[in-house]
Amino acid sequence: MAMTMNGEVQLAAPRQAVWDKLNDPEVLKASIPGCEELEVTEDQGFRATVKVKVGPVSARFKGKVTLSDLDPPNGYKITGEGEGGVAGFAKGGADVALSDKDGGTLLTYNVEAQIGGKLAQLGQRLINGSAKKLADEFFANFAKAVQG
Repeated sequence: MAMTMNGEVQLAAPRQAVWDKLNDPEVLKASIPGCEELEVTEDQGFRATVKVKVGPVSARFKGKVTLSDLDPPNGYKITGEGEGGVAGFAKGGADVALSDKDGGTLLTYNVEAQIGGKLAQLGQRLINGSAKKLADEFFANFAKAVQG
């Protein structure tokens, strides 16, 4: 099942500070809902373990994330894929752009993802609702980290 999502978040911090936080594994680990492990890899990316619950399905995804099209401090492309055992798989990417706005930074994101397995059988509305909730949680946590 394919899914797209986009949005923007206004952050009260300079663009360079937001860029630095977007590349800080400790900040990302604290911001990602259910993240149990996040390690930097040698190929400009991360290895991660994330526990998620979508409706009745609970899964621990292990996967990798790669950063590409790096354009500091303006943005990058983040691509990832993870296996969740019987729950299924998830893979996708997001374009993240940073721009100056209202004395702070506007972070804009466009996500394209694919999921399969038991998760995909839950239905589009449940998946989209859960994905939006996770994204909102991530950006709320990230905004706290940037501003705190």
